[in-house]
Parts: sequence; structure tokens; C-alpha cells
Amino acid sequence: MLREPQATVPPLARDTATAATAVAHPNIALIKYWGKRDERLILPWTDSLSMTLDVFPTTTRVRLDPEAAHDEVTLNGEPATGEAHRRVGAFLELVRERSGLSQRAVVDTRNTVPTGAGLASSASGFAALAVAAAAAYGLGLDATGLSRLARRGSGSASRSVFGGFAVWHAGPADAAATQADLGSYAEPVPTADLDPALVVAVVNAGPKAVSSREAMRRTVDTSPLYRPWADSSRDDLADMRAALGRGDLEAVGEIAERNALGMHATMLAARPAVRYLSPATVTVLDRVVRLRRDGVPAYATMDAGPNVKVLCRRADAARVADAVREAVPDGTVLVAGPGPGARLLNEDG
Repeated sequence: MLREPQATVPPLARDTATAATAVAHPNIALIKYWGKRDERLILPWTDSLSMTLDVFPTTTRVRLDPEAAHDEVTLNGEPATGEAHRRVGAFLELVRERSGLSQRAVVDTRNTVPTGAGLASSASGFAALAVAAAAAYGLGLDATGLSRLARRGSGSASRSVFGGFAVWHAGPADAAATQADLGSYAEPVPTADLDPALVVAVVNAGPKAVSSREAMRRTVDTSPLYRPWADSSRDDLADMRAALGRGDLEAVGEIAERNALGMHATMLAARPAVRYLSPATVTVLDRVVRLRRDGVPAYATMDAGPNVKVLCRRADAARVADAVREAVPDGTVLVAGPGPGARLLNEDG
């Protein structure tokens, strides 16, 4: 029996709030998104599929301030500066344009995800911002509209609007901008009964030397392996949805691992190469292979960074986590499960 996708944030009336608080969780793509065909609208070349996690939540409060001349943004108690402030400000301008309101906003974000380390901090961050800002400015969006909006802040944020497994549709590549924008959103993926866990091995929580945006551009523009990988990723997505539908966690893991390794191969073939894999990454990958040889179904995936996520059965998660800790004793290892979608919190806490 297929499990019904989780419900998410209900639409809000235009006059319900001038302040709103939302929480969202990161997601890990099992079928990867890598490369944009439109950087302004954040439209990807391929569809992607992810699992939202139950760890590392981001909580964001947006309050309209009629007296403010500029948006005020704080991140973990400190004023946001540089690119972080620019991205939030640009996103709020988009929300104001859609709402017809001109008030600036005071934004307070508490992010428990290690920023810039390939652990989807932008996914949880912009999903929470989208839900809170849409409520504060009274946009009245449904879940699909919230996903489209979150996408404009960060592509992967479109999937964090939903809990469990979600697919992000790339949208029609040959359509006009408006139709392409409307066609690119995430939605929940029905699954059979699964009890998955994701063992997260943080081997380096620091910022990446090459940002994801730059790495995507370089890979799409220069890697001879990119187009073949994008073509094969479409097949991977179809195989993944079928495996989720029949509850075949081993097939899900096999597909996820080959898709991730293929994505990193495209980056290694870029000119100049983009290499996120570190010696500690390879050590974890080798340990995952050894676990399978020992009869434990465990499969690795990686985003843009050195950190490894290992998909396994929840019943095997402790054993997998112990094996990974033994392989990288200086790293941080934690166990995550499927998490909830983005949601509003009561203003009274």
C-alpha cells in the first residue's frame, strides 16, 4: 500500500498577519539537481528527488516594519552581511512585488545546519523564509505556490516545503518564462512502507572552496560528461520512483549512489576540475562498500561538499553509524530519519 504524502502549510488569508514564524528542515537529494538552465528563475536542467530530514531545522521569523527604510536580517543572532544579506533582500523584494505591499521586513533566522558545507542549509533556510514571508505579507499561497516561491531563493528549498520524499519538476525547457516558472515546483512522492534512516557523516563542516553556484556553472559549461549524466538522471528518477512505490529500499540506495557518483564525476571532468571529495570522503565510501560486503544494505550519497550521507534501514542505522565513526573518528556522525514539511509556528510559541 502506498503511503499518502504529508500535508503541508495551508493557504493564509491576506490580512492574517504582519509577523509570522516558520520552521523548515533540510533535504538530501537522492536524485540530484545539478545545473541551472535559467539562473534568474532558478530553473534546473533535470528533475530531482529528495528526502526531507528530521534534523538541523531552520526557524525564521519575518515581521513587517512600516517605519524601516531597509530590511534588517540577522542570522543566528548576528547581522547578515554580504551575499547572505543580498539573497534575503532580493527574495523579500520578490515577495513584496507579489503582495503589492511596500513595508520592509525584520528577519531573524536561527539556522542549525552547518552553512556552506554541502548539508542543504539553503534548502531549509529559504523554505522557512518563504513560508514565513508569504504569511507575513499575506500572499495566501497553497503548497505548490510556496514551493515555487521557495525555489526562487534556492532550488532545493522547493523540496523542503514538503516532508518525506519529494520530487522537484524542472518544468518545460522550451516554454516561455512564465510557463516555465509555473511548471517548476516540487510535490510529495507517494511511497510504500519504508523505514529509512540517513547516517550523516560530517567530515568537514567548513565552507566550500568553490560555491555550488560556481561549480554548477563550470560543470554545465565545460564538462563533457554533464549531458550524458543529465540524460541518465532522467532514467534514474523513473527507476527511483518505481522503487519507492514498491518499498524497495535497496534499489533506492543503489540508484541514489550511482546518481551521486555520476554527478561528482561530471565535476571532476569540468575544466578546471571541481573536486569536493576529500580523503575522509573516500574512507567513508570504502567503509560503505565494506558494510555491503558484510551483508548490511548501506548506500552512499553526497551533495556539493565532502560530507557523506549513508542510506540504510532504520534497524541498521546504529551499526552503520558505528562503522562510519570508526572510519572517520575526527568527524561528526548523526542519524536522521524522514522529516516534516515546512510549517508555520504560533506567534505565542
